[in-house]
Order: sequence, then structure tokens, then C-alpha cells
Amino acid sequence: MTRKYSKLDAKDHARENMRGIWAAALNPFRDDLSLDEAGLRSNIRHWIDDLDIKGLFIAGKQGEFFSMNLEERKHNFEIAVDECAGKAGVMVSVSDQNFDTVLDLSAHAQHCGADYIVVHAPVLSFIHDRGEVLYQYYKALCDRVDIGIAMWSHPDSGYLMRPAECARIAELPNIVAIKYSVPREMYVALTHLAGDKIQVSTSAEVDWLDNIEELGWRLYLCSSPPYHLQTRVDKRMDEYTRLAFEGRFEEARRVRDSLDPVRDAMQRTRPADKPQAFGKYWQELLGQVGGRVRSPMLELTDAEKGAIREAFETCGLQLA
Repeated sequence: MTRKYSKLDAKDHARENMRGIWAAALNPFRDDLSLDEAGLRSNIRHWIDDLDIKGLFIAGKQGEFFSMNLEERKHNFEIAVDECAGKAGVMVSVSDQNFDTVLDLSAHAQHCGADYIVVHAPVLSFIHDRGEVLYQYYKALCDRVDIGIAMWSHPDSGYLMRPAECARIAELPNIVAIKYSVPREMYVALTHLAGDKIQVSTSAEVDWLDNIEELGWRLYLCSSPPYHLQTRVDKRMDEYTRLAFEGRFEEARRVRDSLDPVRDAMQRTRPADKPQAFGKYWQELLGQVGGRVRSPMLELTDAEKGAIREAFETCGLQLA
């Protein structure tokens, strides 16, 4: 498939096209734990057609990539590219601890027409001075692929990439963004250091409006809130984002804060050890396709489902 931009144009292309709210897709698995392709396609159409989500983050931690084999991950990419074509952007996770696997998935992402890839920081056993190792890791990938690359730093790696380390990597030609799941002072620092080179984003939905106002952000690489906090007839997250982009921050804040009962219902009833199972059940309550989780993820108990359903029914989301 013809590339949409050259390596040297990747930063400009992302600055122009990677904007607004991007959501990380949960993958629905059937009772036999096979991927429910029809269910995933139905969800994607709802997310982009009804909720106006601008881009999707595919086969990441939310999507349980760690439980999928290579062919499944590649097919996951293809489904998203097919359903989003001409309607929304697609960023696929090629993250893996084996670098050859990262390269293989990156090549497939380019071939099937994904817009960007995201690569999380590798687990670095026994290494405590990580700066040069991380730079050479991302440089080796940049040297071998043309597609735009987003970094991804989060506590699950066992460490957090420091702002100065990220800023150095941001100089590479096809590094276009970072999903930076870190304390606020770290992503603020990186925005000041490298915000002219890459788009900086973080995962916390409650900070999105403040980051638009205070840091000038125009991209939100989110997880599941865009399709958990919204319905076809109740798109308050989309609304407060639009108001903030227009500079109407007081109105935006009122709309954002009106979602507090929904956030509270989710926070109160989400088991700490069952994030994907919770997310999929909440999707089902919303009329989306949820499905099973794969090992090592745990399923919800009937009691947990009952508590979630009760909280959902009183949280104030409009379904019709």
C-alpha cells in the first residue's frame, strides 16, 4: 500500500492529522476466546460514526495484545484499517520485548495502511542508566521503518522514561508523538522541552481539558473513556473538547464536570485486578460488544457485575 507521507514528513503529517480524541480499543473475545471480528467491527463503526472519535489505538494493553499471537495481532490491524478508512486515524501497537517481532509488526502496519505505530519502552533488566539504551532502541527502529512512531512510557515497564530522554529521542525524524502515562510535572516538562518536535499526550481523562487550556494540547491518546463516558445521544466528552478547542473554557469545564457521576460510578465499581473485564462489561451495558477476556486477565463475578450494573443505571448517562 502506498505510504501517506515520507519519513521526513512524518512529524508534519502527524501534527496536521493526529488531532482530537483517540481511543484505545478493547478487543471482544467470544466464549471460546476467539476474536469476535464482527463485534469489533460493530464497535469501531459506533465509535467513529456515532461518537465521532478521531482515531483508534489498536492492539495495545487494553486490547490484550500480550495474549494474542502474531497473526491475530496483524489481523487486528487489518480490521481497524478497513473499518476506519477515510473516517478515522489508526495507530497500532507493535510493542513487544523481542525486537524482531517489533520490526515484523511494524512492516505489517506499513503494508496494511495503518497511519502510525506506537512502541512502548522495553523492559530493561539490570539496567539503571537507561538514556543511551533507550535512544539506540528507538533509533534502530526509526532507521528501519518509514511510518510515524509514537513512544509510550508507563509504569508497567518498571521505570518511567525521563523527559530529557524523551526529548532526545524526539529529534529522530519519524518520532511523532508520545503517550506519556507519568506524573503531571513530567509531561509538562516534556511539552516545554519537545512540544515543537512531537505531540505529547497522557492517559488521564480528567486532565485533558486542563492540558488543552494550559499546555495547548490538541491530541489526546486516551484509553477507553471516549466510548465508556459517551453514547450516541450523550457525547459530553466530545462536547467539552470542542468547547475547549474554541477557547470556551468555562462552558467546557461545566460540561466536563457534569460527567463526574459517571466517573465516580466507574471508579467505585471497577475491581483493581480486572480492568479489561470491567471495561467490556461496561461496554455491554452501553449496548456495545464486550465479550470475554483472555488469560491472564480475570473475569468478573456475578456479584461484581451486579454492583457495576446498579452503578451504571444511576450514573446519568443517556442511552436513548
